[in-house]
Amino acid sequence: MNLYDYVSEPDLDIRLGPRPYLHPVRTLKGTVVTDTLPFDHPWHLGASLTVADVNGWNLWGGRTFVRGEGYVWREDHGRIRHTSPEDLVWEDGEGRTLLTERRRIAATPSSGGWELSFSYALTAPSTVTLGSPATNGRTGGAGYGGFFWRCPPGKAFASAENGSADPSLTLTTDSYRLTFSGLRDADRWFLRTDDYIGVCAALAFTDPLVIPAGETLHRDIRVRIEDVH
Repeated sequence: MNLYDYVSEPDLDIRLGPRPYLHPVRTLKGTVVTDTLPFDHPWHLGASLTVADVNGWNLWGGRTFVRGEGYVWREDHGRIRHTSPEDLVWEDGEGRTLLTERRRIAATPSSGGWELSFSYALTAPSTVTLGSPATNGRTGGAGYGGFFWRCPPGKAFASAENGSADPSLTLTTDSYRLTFSGLRDADRWFLRTDDYIGVCAALAFTDPLVIPAGETLHRDIRVRIEDVH
């Protein structure tokens, strides 16, 4: 049994923010712990890396939050694609490079389950500003953008609250447990457990994050995946 499948070249409408993603991800007993293309947010793609505002381009998918207007459909969607097994390019809607990425994914044994390591390095050819609905004026802690994990429907309990800077966040359901770690600097946990279940290691939770020209942003996100019973 594969612990996860990696969809490297999804054939998706540009409005869904096409990007590589992991789905399904499974526990050692085979329980699926990711969801993709859900009816409520079809741009949620398993476990993936994406940002809602990259120099004004929406690589998250769906509607864009505009200050003073709310969520609106705009022709501002970009995409993320592989150029080699470990190299990716983040492009705007006209195919111009916003960021380059070096990505490494690994699975290792862990007590009671296994651990997924998702390491990435984003390099800015020219200065890039990463934002979120929160940095663009939305209230309610909607600071999502970064490594995002969408879970299947159900009920879940979390060890931390939305906006927490705790070193780790554990999400527990009736059948599985996920423990996320890897925040750095001003990163925060974006969390939803009510209308849907999702966790994001958010890069711009309250303030925009600037990557100066020629510099690289590094993150190493780890997720321990366990069966509850």
